[in-house]
This record gives sequence, C-alpha cells and structure tokens, in this order.
Amino acid sequence: MIPLDEIRVSGKSFMVIAGEASGDALAAELVVALRETSTSPLTFFGVGGRAVRDAGVETVFDFSQNAVWGLEALKRLGEYREALKQVVELAIKRKPDAIICVDFGGFNSRVAQEIKNHVRGSTDAAWQPRIIQFVSPQVWATRPWRAKKLARNVDLLLTIFPFEKTWYAQRVPKLRVEFIGHPMVDRYARDVTDDRFSNQAIVSTKPPHVVILPGSRPSELRRHLPVLNDALTRIRAQTPGVRATIILGESLLPFARQIGLPADVEVRSAGLATALAHADVAIAKSGTITLECAFFGVPAVVLYKTSWPTYLIAKPLVNVRWAAMPNILANEEVFPEFVQGAATGENIARATLEFLNDAARRNWVKAKLKEIVSSLGESGASRRAAKAILGLMA
Repeated sequence: MIPLDEIRVSGKSFMVIAGEASGDALAAELVVALRETSTSPLTFFGVGGRAVRDAGVETVFDFSQNAVWGLEALKRLGEYREALKQVVELAIKRKPDAIICVDFGGFNSRVAQEIKNHVRGSTDAAWQPRIIQFVSPQVWATRPWRAKKLARNVDLLLTIFPFEKTWYAQRVPKLRVEFIGHPMVDRYARDVTDDRFSNQAIVSTKPPHVVILPGSRPSELRRHLPVLNDALTRIRAQTPGVRATIILGESLLPFARQIGLPADVEVRSAGLATALAHADVAIAKSGTITLECAFFGVPAVVLYKTSWPTYLIAKPLVNVRWAAMPNILANEEVFPEFVQGAATGENIARATLEFLNDAARRNWVKAKLKEIVSSLGESGASRRAAKAILGLMA
C-alpha cells in the first residue's frame, strides 16, 4: 500500500452510492475520512440520505429509507429498474474518477456491471472510473458464484469481517480485497465501558431492562411486532416489572403504532448506544443490529420472519448455518435464533427469560462476545478504507 504521505489525488471526483440507513452512516464516515486523509480537495456527489448530505455530499437520490429490495421487491421491479437507470446515467454524464458503492449489494452490483459494460463498449478511453465496493455482499452466505461477477466489475473490495479476504482469495484471487476492520469500533468507542463483557448477574433490586429492535423496514415491523408484543407479555408474566425500550426509526413510528406497540414501553427513534449500554438483554431482528448488541456485550435473542414465498425461495440458496453475524463469526450459536415458523412469542420469551435468570448462561455469552468483538479489528477502519481508496486512485 502507498504510504500516506505519498498519496496524491488532486482534483478527484467521487460518486457515492449508499442505500438504507446503515449504508448511509458508513458512507458518511468514509467521506469524512477521505477528506481528512487526502492531501488535496476532493468532490463528492451521488446517492445517500441525511448522514451523507451532512458529510458534504451532493445527493441526487435518497435510498437510505427504502423499505424493500431483493426477493420481496418483485412488485417494485419497475421502480428498481428506473432507479438503476437513473444512477447509471448520472455516472456516465458526470464521469467521476471513482464510484464508491457502499453496502446495498444487490443494487450496487448491477450499477458496477452496467458502468463497466458501458466503459468496455465505449470509444471514450479517457473515462476509466475505478469502482470500489465498501462492505462485501454476503456471497459467502448465498450464491457464491456472484464472487466472479464482483471480480469482473470491481477494482477494490473493502471488507469488514476478517474471514472474507481469505474466502475471496480462494475463489477469485485476482480480485483486490482489503480487510479494513469494522467501522462500528470507532462509531461506539466512547459509548462502551471496559466492564461490558465482565461476569455480571442481574441485580434483583433493579428491574431488568430489555431492549427491543424489531427492524427498519415496514415489512419487518408488520411481521415482527405482533410476535414481540406476545413475547413481552409472556416475559412480564414470569418477571413482573421488566422495563422495555423499543428503538424505531422516526419515519416508522406512525406505521408501528398502527400495527400496535407493546404496552408500557419506552419508544425511542434515536439513542441506540444509550439503550444498549443499559440493557440486560436485547431482542433483535437478524442483521447488523445483532453485531451492535455484541459490541455492547448485550446477550440477544434473534428473530426474523419474511413472507413464505421469499423464505422458500431463499432457504435452498443459503450456505451458512446461522443468520446472526455474531454466530457466523463464532461458528456456533451464541445468540439463540428463531427464524420464520420458529419465531414465536413463546420461543422468544423462553430464550429471553433464560438470559435474565441464568447467570452462567449470560456469562458464557459475554465471554464469547468479547472474542467476537476482538476479531473485528482495531479502531481506524474508515481511515484505512480511505487510505486504500486513495492508494488505488494514485
């Protein structure tokens, strides 16, 4: 890698494509790091939400609150294609020096393919944009043959999990892959305490605190909230006085209230770090949020429900045993998982009560979480990502 003080990328233009709230945050952190790392001014435009705009990116579209893509987006296929067309046309019109695709794997892989095909078939040899994918699509979990497509269309893949670099090296060794660590380590560094993984029993004089994390999409709330209502009722029947906090995006609150929120819960649209820092147990939908629970040393019960057609189509394609990333990283079930038909209020309540009442079980999980978090790398992931990108450009 080129030493930092030798990187020169004067006047470079970057197009950023981020989808959903998690990608929006990652993209914003990366843009800030790129500006801090570069010795020359850089310009940014593209697709993102509030966080990307606050980082100084000129945004043309906002996908950060998009509700559904993938298998459940078939009804919106026309919208998907139109968005793809507009993003590709924007790239061709403005001709950035690099296109940084942040997460949002299904959409961004198509963008990369369309742009590379255009460049390969164009007589304009002057525009040869570098394409960077920041956060690997989970090709190791489903449809691994997609790695070859990445290798054809991506110039640099930045991964946030340690096993991914080796996985790609074994299958597409020509693809340039850098493990930069997980940006979450920096994001929450000030919010965690040194004793978050220590052996702790729940103090009987203090009501236990359960944090509920039902998801960030309307389709997830529609399927998860009724189950979570039932689970919390069962938990309180066994452990009266349990405090509950539910974290929901502000735009989803009206929809969640229509479905029905659990009784006597604190509803927050922000403050995830504060909630997890004071949580005894979390109940979370599978996804990035389970890793955040792990980072704060919070034992979690994981659920996920989707439509039955989607589940039946996706299940044969899945190559991993677990849905929650902490379980994948540990290669064992640290967080109990309940997927589809198993995601019932009874099952979730039982697993939650086990965490609340079994100190030995909690302490075993906390020890495992400490190992998992230590594998995510040291602080400075966004800066390492920025340095890798600028090195590629130089």
